[in-house]
Amino acid sequence: MTTSKTRPVVSLCFETDTDFHTNLNQLLRLIEHSEEEAIIVAPEVALSGFAYEHFDEAAAFTDHALQKLCESIGNRLLIFTAIAKQDNGFYNVAYALHRGTILHRQAKSKLFALGAEHEHFQAGNEKEIIPFVFDGIKIGILICFELRFKALWQQLEGCDIIAVPAQWGKLRLDHFVTLTNALALMNQCFVIASDAANEDTTGMSGIITPFGGEIRNHGNFSATSRYEERTVLSMRRYLNVGIV
Repeated sequence: MTTSKTRPVVSLCFETDTDFHTNLNQLLRLIEHSEEEAIIVAPEVALSGFAYEHFDEAAAFTDHALQKLCESIGNRLLIFTAIAKQDNGFYNVAYALHRGTILHRQAKSKLFALGAEHEHFQAGNEKEIIPFVFDGIKIGILICFELRFKALWQQLEGCDIIAVPAQWGKLRLDHFVTLTNALALMNQCFVIASDAANEDTTGMSGIITPFGGEIRNHGNFSATSRYEERTVLSMRRYLNVGIV
């Protein structure tokens, strides 16, 4: 007899401070208060914000923070993005950390021109937007603006969970809610979306099920639910659109 895989899932939502250490300490506290087996998604560039005038400092801090987070994560899985320097360029890199190791990384491929990201970051290769497997769970990541590209949804078809770390503009709040809900329904998977609680961002972090049920943080630092493999399988049997 096989049992359905299940894990706690957590969507974080907190303000990005100008002080990098404050952000790291906040993240470490929220990890500590999450269940030991949890899959946790934190906002985009949660450690530093975009910090365009301090990229070298931010990239150096990422190296320090990765060590601290790897030491603290335990049996949890943490997904977030941070500024990294690679090959003399700066990238917005998503990391998935578990038990002291980096299980997966991918650089943001779709840079947000309205925020001048293309003037500061190098674009990643969208072919790197592929699922990775954690404890038998197929997981994909879309970083903020990448959520708007339907071809990337198709690249992650078959995922059980899609994580969306974001710094999504408050003026487009309805877009963030609509697109994260639609992603869960279209790909028949769980979506864990994490947006920052800044003055100019939506703060609409949340967890959406394959059936369209949603939990939003509504001002709380974290929203929690459970990933259930049987929920994914049930939805894909109930409305078979060819996702396996």
